Amino acid sequence: MLKVGSELPDIETIDHNGNKVNLRDFIGKPTVIYFYPMDDTPGCTKEACSFRDNMHKFKGVNVVGVSTQGIESHQKFIKKYNLNFTLIADKDKKVCKKFGVLKPSGFAKRTTFIFDEKGILRFVFPEVNPEGHAEEVLDKLKELKLLKS
Repeated sequence: MLKVGSELPDIETIDHNGNKVNLRDFIGKPTVIYFYPMDDTPGCTKEACSFRDNMHKFKGVNVVGVSTQGIESHQKFIKKYNLNFTLIADKDKKVCKKFGVLKPSGFAKRTTFIFDEKGILRFVFPEVNPEGHAEEVLDKLKELKLLKS
């Protein structure tokens, strides 16, 4: 698993719209990258909706969700729950592997990484309870002085 102090990996991937994205494109703002196992399952939906409902509090912060599912699955998930942040379609699992969160099942381990505006990893939540996770992340962003007031 990526360690605190690591740089945001230079990985090109695709977002939920099929656009090419390099994770290093997020440098310039604090960035929360959260990994989750599967679209539209109870825990993953709670977690995604927790971020959705609190997006107005993530001022100046990128929020990015990553799972090993494809574009079509992500688009349905976004539409069904009005998600208002980027989802990465990591079908080839290279993002999960680079972050060290790929489980033997082929799904992502529920883990959240917080990077500062320079792309340096500042904190990892290695065990995540999807219920209310966004609030927990907001508290850590404030503690790390990465959240604009």
